[in-house]
Amino acid sequence: MGRPAGVRWLGLAGSVCVAADAVLFGAPTWIRRGVSVMSILRGPNGVLIMTLWIAGLVALCAAWWYGRRLTVSRRWILVTAALWIVPLLFVPPLASRDMYAYACQGSLFDAGLNPSVVGVSAQPCPWLESVSVVWRDTPTPYGPLWIVLTGVAASFGSQAVALGIFRLYAVLAVAALAVVVPALARRTGASQERALWLVLCCPLVPVHVVGGGHNDALTMALLIGGLALVAGRRSTALLVAGGALIGAAIAVKTTVGVVLPFAALLAANGLELTREGLPRFLRRGGAVVAGAAATLVALSVVSGLGFGWAVALSGAGESRSWTSPSTAVGIAVNAVAKWFGVRLDVVPAVRAVALVMLLIALVVLWWRFRRGDALHGAALACLAVIFLAPITQPWYLFWTLALLAVTAVRARWLEITVVVSMFLILPNGDGAWKPLQVPLAFLVTGLVGWVAWRSLRWMREPAPATAVSA
Repeated sequence: MGRPAGVRWLGLAGSVCVAADAVLFGAPTWIRRGVSVMSILRGPNGVLIMTLWIAGLVALCAAWWYGRRLTVSRRWILVTAALWIVPLLFVPPLASRDMYAYACQGSLFDAGLNPSVVGVSAQPCPWLESVSVVWRDTPTPYGPLWIVLTGVAASFGSQAVALGIFRLYAVLAVAALAVVVPALARRTGASQERALWLVLCCPLVPVHVVGGGHNDALTMALLIGGLALVAGRRSTALLVAGGALIGAAIAVKTTVGVVLPFAALLAANGLELTREGLPRFLRRGGAVVAGAAATLVALSVVSGLGFGWAVALSGAGESRSWTSPSTAVGIAVNAVAKWFGVRLDVVPAVRAVALVMLLIALVVLWWRFRRGDALHGAALACLAVIFLAPITQPWYLFWTLALLAVTAVRARWLEITVVVSMFLILPNGDGAWKPLQVPLAFLVTGLVGWVAWRSLRWMREPAPATAVSA
């Protein structure tokens, strides 16, 4: 497996397997009820479906894992990534129903309604039956730029055309990542080839970004492009332009807004509370924040959506899964109470506590990295969002992975987590381990305890050493 050709063709074989599964048991325009591993195995072609799914994911993950050790050119990486993506271009939505929700959100916007305020059932969308029930009455949790883009896709009046456009957005975003990732890696002194391999050939890209049509690659392409303009720059115009791209990233997926304070640190080469350092931070960091804020305001006003998107994330609480640590703790507590004959629901309360802890964690991270590697701090801030948010999906890990890839930080634990996450979802988008929700919630609760203990130890350690761009 040490040969580049073996890695490339292994990954391609895996991509073909999961593409075949998208055709056999992907996410169709109708909703399958009561899907589980056992129900698939009992159904038509069940053994073939599960064999292709597991074999495909194993092949993609193994190829990505072994490929980290190869010494190859950027061109070789780009060709390999393209080969792994091609089989997923023209198949039904894979491992998620989100593209159907995007289409309805776009249809809502095209009809003159505001998806940040009302759910897709308000129109109602002509393709409403394709959308998961939990998201039909929930405002879209995305920013104004993404809502406008969904409106463009839905304006043709065809669900199939809309899905094709979402795939096009994903492919163009991956192509943009191929440009901006090495640009930022070059400015930070990180290996461009390593960064490209980790980002473009990650199994999340063919399966979830392209196959599932998620907007995370677009978000990260804009974000990393903005950070590349900001890193080590002194020109106010470039800092504002970089901030504008970061603002556009937030206008796609608002959660990456946690990166903006770290982008200000990156622009100023850290924060020094001195006569020279503080004005430099305010001048350079302020230019980045101003560029981002101006872009967000402009997109909110020009689109006619206003600022409802800033609070629309609250609708994520409708979905409950053990993959969200805060939700898992609530599920575990509910289960213990039930053993003693007490019926209660502490999930909302635990989630509220987790959001308060998230705010504290973001402040602590920013302060500890004020003179350190701002991109490392930004990556950990995104990880904190993933860990403490009320809903967590495997493709969210792409945010942290892309940011760490352009640093000198080695994070095998994250790469292992990405590999594990690939096996959490079935090809139609249902959770693979739903029948084990309560036992797994206890497992994740134990993980939460370990992370809390490790975080306290980390806070007692010296602050990260300075590692900023020149």
